[in-house]
Amino acid sequence: MTTQKIPVNTSIVSGVALSEIDGEMKMLLMKRVKGGYWCHVAGSIEGEEKGWQAILREFYEETQISVTELYNAQYLEQFFEANINVLQIIPVFAVLCPPNQPVTLNEEHTEYRWVSLEEAKALVPFPGQRQVYDHVWAHFVDNRPSEHMKVTIN
Repeated sequence: MTTQKIPVNTSIVSGVALSEIDGEMKMLLMKRVKGGYWCHVAGSIEGEEKGWQAILREFYEETQISVTELYNAQYLEQFFEANINVLQIIPVFAVLCPPNQPVTLNEEHTEYRWVSLEEAKALVPFPGQRQVYDHVWAHFVDNRPSEHMKVTIN
């Protein structure tokens, strides 16, 4: 008898954008067309891209945000996608945007909101998303991020 294994996919990255909106720190959530749920930016690494390059591209494609301050959030978003039998392991980045960051969505999303941590956790459907947001908020809003986590964009 052969033992089946669950494939692991590490070809996706995600990022949580933070901006001071009207004097309060908020995170960006967008409502996906596919599935109709709220989420942060995510996408596949293409070609010879490094993970950090993919998240810069994804941010621009999905939101028109040109990332200038990028951090490795030191967190792996992970979930089992039962319908395709794949374990997804996704490095998370934090994007620190200037105050009142404008957003222009592409066709993947129907709307966006800048929200507080509690609002974000109430909007999203998956426990893993709430864990990502708690982690990012704790290390990038409640505390100043370590310079060792900063990604040099070149």
